Amino acid sequence: MEFAAAWTECDQVPGWLTRDQALALWTSARDLPKGGCAVEIGSHQGRSTVALGHGARGAGGMVVAIDPFLEGHVFGGQRTRERFERNITRARLNDVVHLEPDYSEKVLARWSGQVDLLFIDGKHDFWSCTKDIGWVKHMHDGARVFVHDAFSSVGVTTSLLAEMLRPSTRLRYTGRSGSLAAFTVGRPSVAQRAAVGRELGWFCRNLIIKVLLRLRFRSVTRLLGHRSPHDPY
Repeated sequence: MEFAAAWTECDQVPGWLTRDQALALWTSARDLPKGGCAVEIGSHQGRSTVALGHGARGAGGMVVAIDPFLEGHVFGGQRTRERFERNITRARLNDVVHLEPDYSEKVLARWSGQVDLLFIDGKHDFWSCTKDIGWVKHMHDGARVFVHDAFSSVGVTTSLLAEMLRPSTRLRYTGRSGSLAAFTVGRPSVAQRAAVGRELGWFCRNLIIKVLLRLRFRSVTRLLGHRSPHDPY
């Protein structure tokens, strides 16, 4: 399936993934090695899962979707899981997508295979994101890693900054599409480490926009180039 058709199906699923971000995920999944494995942490209703799934199908690969579907008004619990499963069925991806309804760190503890593509969009606090980055130990050099809400969420951003300060990190920053940060696995150069720090200006701009939106100063956010009623993503 070409991306335009995949996006049509993706865009029927509620969520915060933009078209350009979906294209990045779809393209990387399409480029998986034959029989390769993409791991998604944080699936919600399956918007990004559909993009990954259609890309992975073209490569003869699979997507492991990890989400504990926590109860509560933010995550929706079992109702969200039911919507996720309906969306995967509607997209005809049941043979490509394997659901792990559990916490990322618990799945990681029992994981033994290789991961060829990683998409992190789980809980946005520092510790959860840091644990999710731990999946990189199962990845080969050159594999792609994407992190959503980077330089928008405080927890995700501080986790990435801390990761870039670790001498043993295996993430090379290659850029972003909105808040979707892209990395390849491998030892980063000093310049690649510093590139994450250079995003702090954009991060501060996003924090200001979030505060202004909560104060209902949307006219001011437009002056900063933000025309959506939603947080930057």
